[in-house]
Parts: sequence; C-alpha cells; structure tokens
Amino acid sequence: MSNQEKKVSYTTTNTYETLNSLTNKTKNIWIVLHGIGYLSRYFIKHFDSLPPEENYIIAPQAPSKYYLNNKFRRVGSSWLTKENTTLETKNILNYLNEVYQQEAVTDQHNIIILGYSQGVSIASRWICYSKVPCNHLVLYGGIIPKELTKEKFSNLIDNKTKITFFIGDKDEYITEAKRVLEEKRIELLLDGKVNIIVYDGEHAIKKEIIESLV
Repeated sequence: MSNQEKKVSYTTTNTYETLNSLTNKTKNIWIVLHGIGYLSRYFIKHFDSLPPEENYIIAPQAPSKYYLNNKFRRVGSSWLTKENTTLETKNILNYLNEVYQQEAVTDQHNIIILGYSQGVSIASRWICYSKVPCNHLVLYGGIIPKELTKEKFSNLIDNKTKITFFIGDKDEYITEAKRVLEEKRIELLLDGKVNIIVYDGEHAIKKEIIESLV
C-alpha cells in the first residue's frame, strides 16, 4: 500500500486592501506586495504618507494565514513555501490577475508594482509569467526566484520599464557576500537596466524610501 497525492480544482475567495480613492486626479496606481508575516491591511499603512489625491494603493493579501506566536493573537501570512511551489504560484498569479482586472487598472496612470521581502518573489514572477504591464517595478529587500531567466524579463526591457532594487547594507537576512552576488545577478537578468540602491539600514520598509519613488 502506498499513498498517492491527487489534485482538485475549486473556487475560492480572498480579500485585498485599498487606500485612497481612484479619481480623475489620481496620478499613480500602486500594487504593493507585502512580505512574510504581514497582513495587507497593516502593510498598506506604510504608504499613507503619500499625497492621497495623487496615489491609489492596492495591497493584495497573501492566502496562507497563521498565528505569529504561541499566544494565538497576532496573525500573519505567507505567499509561498517550498511545498508545491509551482502549483501555489499558479493560484497566486490567478488571484493577482483577478485583482488587476477588478480594479480596472489601465495605462492612463503611472503604474508602480512594488514587492517587499517575500513579495519580491511574487512581484517578479507576476511580471514574468503574466506579463502585467507597469511603468516602475520596485524590488525591495528580497531575492528574485532562481527559475526566472533574462528572457522572462524581456517584456520589461522592451517596454523600457523603470526598475529599482533596494537592499539594506545591514539586512539581517542577506549577508554582504550574498548581496553582492545578488546585485550582479540582477544586473545580468535585467540587462543592466536597473537602479540598485543600497541604503543604510536593516531589513525594514521605510516611508522615506517609498516617498522618494514619487
């Protein structure tokens, strides 16, 4: 006797958060992908210092929720693990595509896609596999997945998308040696069309960095 893993498809529902209103005064539409341990309603607060009339923020929610400690009070979430990564990636991309369509995002606005920490892997996969258009891709404090090749980023290069990579010089999750290697890899993947910014600080999202993007 041996066990067998099977698959089933079904319909599910997930939430997401928005900040400010989409009006004829809106200049920038942000789609921001949080890191591990966050909920979107808390992550979106990092963007509340942006001018509200000009910036509309969309914060998708990672699907896997869990308690952050043994007190069972605070809840966080995760986008992916090493378990069934390919299948789970497809599910997440389907969800992000639905959010994008529901919000009726168009090229009439300046579209900024930002991934923070684990959200970097989601943002980069979404860009590569769904070919979602954007004016500015911001990768902040995370690593681009190993399966993504230079060819998969060709739509960004062809569309002359602005690309910015932020990493802290004291990031506790990335050693200096690993950071240098990742910087070189990103340069190759993105054909040198990336602005790499090493800031003074740890693994944390900073409002002053967010504000500098507009």
